[in-house]
Amino acid sequence: MASTESALKDIMNSIDGTIGVALVDYNSGMALGTLGGSPDLDLNVAAAGNTDVVRAKVRAIELLGLKEAIEDILISLSSQYHLIRPLTSRSGKGLFLYLALDKGRANLAMARHQLKRIEADLEV
Repeated sequence: MASTESALKDIMNSIDGTIGVALVDYNSGMALGTLGGSPDLDLNVAAAGNTDVVRAKVRAIELLGLKEAIEDILISLSSQYHLIRPLTSRSGKGLFLYLALDKGRANLAMARHQLKRIEADLEV
């Protein structure tokens, strides 16, 4: 089982094109840990903003009566991919991983695969 700090480092080091990563509590919108970022990408602001995205999607699923869980949410910008992956473990309830990728350097399929693997080993 990986700690938050080691999981964030693993993401930064193993996923090509990573700009930044955060572990976020979507009840409060606060980042529990961040790594990376840039002058144009404040991970704490992104954490708070993406909390609204997760809440909206959870609410939509409830309103539709779907018996589904969110695997991940992809936001594709002109130069970046933003991946949001809610944690599925009992200790990770209410948390999500947020990953920002450089579209020109990242392999989206591999990033999703690696993020899933790292999430499975994360102990919060």
